[in-house]
Amino acid sequence: MARVFQATHVGKVRYNNEDSLIVIEPETFVVADGMGGAQAGEVASQMLVETVKDFLSQSPPPYDEKILSQAILLANSKILNLARQNANYHGMGTTATILSLDDKKACFAHVGDSRIYQLRNNFLTQLTQDHSYVETLVRRGEITPEEARVHPMKNVLTQAVGAVENIFVDTANFPIESGDTFLLCTDGLTNMVDDDSIKNILQSAPNPADALIDAALNAGGRDNISVIVVGVD
Repeated sequence: MARVFQATHVGKVRYNNEDSLIVIEPETFVVADGMGGAQAGEVASQMLVETVKDFLSQSPPPYDEKILSQAILLANSKILNLARQNANYHGMGTTATILSLDDKKACFAHVGDSRIYQLRNNFLTQLTQDHSYVETLVRRGEITPEEARVHPMKNVLTQAVGAVENIFVDTANFPIESGDTFLLCTDGLTNMVDDDSIKNILQSAPNPADALIDAALNAGGRDNISVIVVGVD
């Protein structure tokens, strides 16, 4: 049903890749962008994808947004517990963005500032809302989306998995159509490449995942970059 491309890259500045991503059968996709000192971010993002995979393996597909949300909440508890037990992991956390498709609909669960986009009929739409300080300012009308892209606090999250005991998971479901393309990505892409360029690459590149990574690297590659592109037949 779906054509899938995936890629991740450490970028040009960071010394290790704290992003994690995974494709889970049937047609469930996860990206996570870890944060924390030393290699704690890498640990948190990997724990997130592994917890989601294990949790979903115990439930019959298709997976709805409630199950996806439960998987994220379980990962939140596991990451918090590990951080309490090991001082090296204190303060670690991760974004969590999950998309699951069946024959007629898509559903997602989301925490943080990684994103899901939908390309349909030449329109690129951001489906998720960033849980970030600058997004809060945009919603209040205090800054414009263009100003948010260069704001000095653009990387400050208001929610992250593993950061606090109680998190709120955004969820939604909606119908899909043949020809839809979905993009899951970390902010290493969206901080480097604007939406118009993303749309053009999704429409034209033979391997859009590799092409998006290249675009982010050519723009400076200041962060880890991870993308999953899913085309619905």
